[in-house]
Parts: sequence; C-alpha cells; structure tokens
Amino acid sequence: MSDSKSLKIPELQKFPENIETEFVDEMVTVNDAVRYATSYLIESEVFLGHGTQSCWDEAMYLVMCAINLDPPADSETLETRLSAREKRNIARLLMSRVNDRIPAAYLTGRAWFSGLEFYVDERVLIPRSPIAEMIQASFKPYLKHYPRRILDMCTGSGCIAIACADMYRKGTTIDAVDISDDALEVCSVNIANYGLENVVFPYRSDLFSEIPEDERYDLIVCNPPYVDSCDLDNMPEEYSHEPRLALEAGEDGLSIVKRILASASYYMAENSILVCEVGNSRVALEEEFPEVPFHWVTFKNGGDGVFVLTYDELIEFAEMFSVYGQKEETK
Repeated sequence: MSDSKSLKIPELQKFPENIETEFVDEMVTVNDAVRYATSYLIESEVFLGHGTQSCWDEAMYLVMCAINLDPPADSETLETRLSAREKRNIARLLMSRVNDRIPAAYLTGRAWFSGLEFYVDERVLIPRSPIAEMIQASFKPYLKHYPRRILDMCTGSGCIAIACADMYRKGTTIDAVDISDDALEVCSVNIANYGLENVVFPYRSDLFSEIPEDERYDLIVCNPPYVDSCDLDNMPEEYSHEPRLALEAGEDGLSIVKRILASASYYMAENSILVCEVGNSRVALEEEFPEVPFHWVTFKNGGDGVFVLTYDELIEFAEMFSVYGQKEETK
C-alpha cells in the first residue's frame, strides 16, 4: 500500500467570485442553501464572534432571516423548497457577508439577546454579552432583593435594559443611558417594539453626568467600551463596521471603567450591586486594583470578563477609585 503522505490531493475548485447564478441554478431546499453557505463561509475564512459560534450557525442565521423566518430551522423547514427570489436574496446576503465582511446581524437588522429579538444597525454594537445569562438568573446569587430601579449604563441597542424589563415585570423601571444620540435612536426603536415606553427610559448622558444627584439604583449594569488601543488596531475586519465609540477605551482598555468605579457608589442604594463587563481587559483591571475583591462571574454558556461589586465594596475602596474621576455633577 502506498504511503498516504505520497498521495496527491487535487486542488479543490473554489467558489466563483459571484455566486448568485450558481446558487439560483443549483440550490433547491433550505437545507441545500445552509450547506452551501456553510462551505462558502468556511472557505472565505470569515470571522465569527457577533452572535454565532460556527459557520453552520452563521449560515443558518443568514438563510432563515433572508426568508423572513427565525433561526434555527426545524427538520420540516430544512426540506422546504426555495423560490428563485429567495435564492437571489440569500446569495446577495452571503456575498456581502464575505466580500464586505459585514456581520450577519447588520445585514439582516436582526439580533437575539436573552431570548429576545432586537433591531440593530451599524449605530450600535451587536448584542453578545454574557450578562444575558445573569439576567435570566435574576442576577442571583449576587442581588439579594427585587430591584425597583435599574440603570443600564452604555445601553447601545437597549438589549440589557429591555431584557431586564422582561425579567422584572412588576414595579421596576429602568434608565437606559448612552452618550451616543445615534445609539439612543436604535434603543428607542427597540423599546417601542416591546411597548415598554413607560418602563424603560432612554436618555443621553456621558456616564453619570446627566443623572440626578439624588437618584439611587438597586442595580447598575454596564457593558462599556473596554477594548485597548492595541487590540482595537488588530481586530478582524468585521469589527470595523461597529461604532468605534462603543469599543475604544484608551491604552489599557480601562478609561471608561475607571470613571464608572469612581462615581457609581454615589448613585447606588444600600444593598445594591454594580455589574460590569470588561472582557479581556480583566488582567489590566486586576493589575490596577490588586486589593479590590472583584467577584468574577462564571458562566455556564461561555464568556467571561464580567465582575460584580457591592455598594459596600465600592464605598470601602472609594478613595482608591476617586483618583480616576470625581462624582459626576448634574448639569
């Protein structure tokens, strides 16, 4: 028998630059489309990280959204025949995904977070925070009581605020704060889509600057910018479509988080907690504040870089945090 190392593997024929004709002529069912799209995405080496974990999931996302259905598809839907119009739409979405490196959620305007669907476009980050798992667990075991007032800092699309509203349905109100007017427009669309205008209140503020000084929250949740300058310059092309304002956080990735730590306690009720995501800037944060007992959350569904601090802990280390910013003054 010949040594397998000596076998010549023929070069595989690559996908055509324009796949629309091939796709329309040869695809028949939803399953055909997903299988083809998966191979196309793998060959094109797209970057995943905006809500899907595999090229199959990404392909399923694009195909199902293109035919106005929710992913994933059940076995019956997979065998459904596609019309020529549907196949053209799918092919064009795939080519935009590959050629322009646009994340699937921006191409479809649809994203899911904590089991809820949200409208997104390039004015906001695509929802993907592991904080969704904390919301579904009612922030237990960290939050000891039912929150009446919640602050979602750096709200973006409003996904965290709206998911909290869905979890806490009785007597809870939520302020959704962002510095970006563009982001708040998207947030307002999502609030209206869920009929939560009397529960979730979006308004513009540079962190705590526009929050009334007598306001006290039972829970503050933050998913602020936390990408350091080195990482930002070396991120995959897909991230270039997201707003830089929502990603960039100085040389160490902590420029926003430090300000939050310096001011949060002024706006917290007793027995309240601060939940904040810092991603891979966790190392820099621990090096900056080695004495602080950050409670790092362990997630069953993947993800890390989220810490919890109690009101008492923020007070205990207030002097240490204060060098990075004073209490935000109401204008």
